[in-house]
Amino acid sequence: MSTETNDTETDAGESSGHCSTPDSDGEVAEEIAIVSFERKLDVAEEVKAGIGDGYERVDIIEYHGDVFEEHWGKYDCFVGLMASGIAIRKTAPLLDDKWDDPAIVVVDEGLTWAIPITGGHHGANQVAHDLSQLGAVPAMTTASEAAGKQGVESKAKALDAHVVNGDSTVATNLAVLNEELGPVARLDGPRAVLVDDDVTVLKRNSERGVVLGTGTVSGVKKSQVLDAWAAALDDLGLDFSDVDFVATGTRKEGEEGLYEAAQEISSGVVLFERETLEAFEGPSPSRSKELIGWPGIAEASAIAGGREHDLAREKERFDDAVTVAVGQ
Repeated sequence: MSTETNDTETDAGESSGHCSTPDSDGEVAEEIAIVSFERKLDVAEEVKAGIGDGYERVDIIEYHGDVFEEHWGKYDCFVGLMASGIAIRKTAPLLDDKWDDPAIVVVDEGLTWAIPITGGHHGANQVAHDLSQLGAVPAMTTASEAAGKQGVESKAKALDAHVVNGDSTVATNLAVLNEELGPVARLDGPRAVLVDDDVTVLKRNSERGVVLGTGTVSGVKKSQVLDAWAAALDDLGLDFSDVDFVATGTRKEGEEGLYEAAQEISSGVVLFERETLEAFEGPSPSRSKELIGWPGIAEASAIAGGREHDLAREKERFDDAVTVAVGQ
């Protein structure tokens, strides 16, 4: 089922996992250097073992006075296993532009705190969050995250996209903080768009891919979601690497099993408001519309999220817990 409109609006939920393709603007970190004093190398190995599977490359580099300067530009993020003062003094003279500089996170020997020093929205918050798996508390000080909100760079990550005009994010992240930004509006082309300096433009990283429209029962397990996705994709001759993102309704925000499954396949979760889903209602009958007034989440979110606003596969219910439709 396709529609005549080319405009959709999305709320990008918390990114669950890392984008598969890092972009030139550096909102994500894929290549990590853990910089450690010799006496802390065993802790560095623990950190590498704990987060290494989530990144393309994690190296351990022994600290010396010029270590940051020597490796500047070779990594997306430095994890300094040291006092924050050392990392600040050694990297401050090297900093130039937040869109080009590597992110910097410091963590103490006891893995108690993970503190983004620079590049919070450009990989540091992401790495600090991943270090929480080892027990470290991520001390994020970027305004939007400190307020429990999602900045536009994080929205881009969830959508597997990147920010085209970085200077705009000061204004748009302030709007996020003040709850004035609203959902991300998507325009399908060909089309020319004229924007002001306070409009952040996101561009998708991948040229093609499908959207996993997903509805679940409350308390669904990660394994149930993964099995359902795998079965739906296998029917189309696809696998998890072909997925752009997972789409669902805002009423499923925070569904733990769904988010854990998305993290497992390194995909972001995009949340659609009910009004958007109503504009992209799928062809199959929906009990949720009869019972609570919401259109079928799986098909509507798959259609809304797909580039062509069409279905590659109509919805199917798996294990009486997960409903999946595939959008294209």
